[in-house]
Amino acid sequence: MNPPDTAPDGANSIIIHIGDWFFKYRNAAFPVALLALFTGLPPAPFMGSAVIDAWLDMLGLLLALAGSGLRAWVIGLAYIKRGGLDKKVHADTLVSSGMFAVCRNPLYVGNALVLLGLFVVHNNALAYLAGLLFFGVAYWGIVAAEEKFLLEKFGDAYRDYCARVNRFWPNFSHYHEAVAGMDFNWRRVVVKDYSTVYTWVVGMMVLISWEHACWSGASFLDALRAILVPLGVATLLVLLVRILKKRGLLSEHAA
Repeated sequence: MNPPDTAPDGANSIIIHIGDWFFKYRNAAFPVALLALFTGLPPAPFMGSAVIDAWLDMLGLLLALAGSGLRAWVIGLAYIKRGGLDKKVHADTLVSSGMFAVCRNPLYVGNALVLLGLFVVHNNALAYLAGLLFFGVAYWGIVAAEEKFLLEKFGDAYRDYCARVNRFWPNFSHYHEAVAGMDFNWRRVVVKDYSTVYTWVVGMMVLISWEHACWSGASFLDALRAILVPLGVATLLVLLVRILKKRGLLSEHAA
């Protein structure tokens, strides 16, 4: 655990400034970084074996599913406004229930698992290294900026929370009491996280198609044609959710 004296009041100002920047621009910076890494560094076969590489793809998919499942678990129990206020770190209350009683940054742990899954499928050593450096610095900065804000706003209450709950590593010892009386809100999961799920699912399909094109010698366009149907189905589903949400027919609250 992180005792109160390790809370972020001594965090380096440079990394906090970096975190503030990434918090504001992450919705653009993160996809651009992934696109640059995955297009600039082609996928590499694992140990020269198509069979082993297929198992590695399965591992990557399972990691991404685990990360997405964790995000759903978090959002379905206790939601926080992830975009802050005016794209700046903000919180009206200190959320410590649900999965936030298990670790302080469960959504970021879920994000890390999804990203790791994508990198495992892509399987390029330089992409692993560059991705770890970029996203490691980005999330380190974002967490430092958030912790600075929370410490300044909630003081001793936040110090006590830091002393009880790990920053990243889950500890389920207080889970049952933290979720007592809470209901899982699947509507909120759909409304709040459908675009995130769509993005990584499409990214995963494109990565696997590109990988197979590299193995078979086919063109990337030929590989994409093979996934047009699942891509179309995924896109129609996300458009349906968006339309229902815009028309007020789908919300996080039961009718």
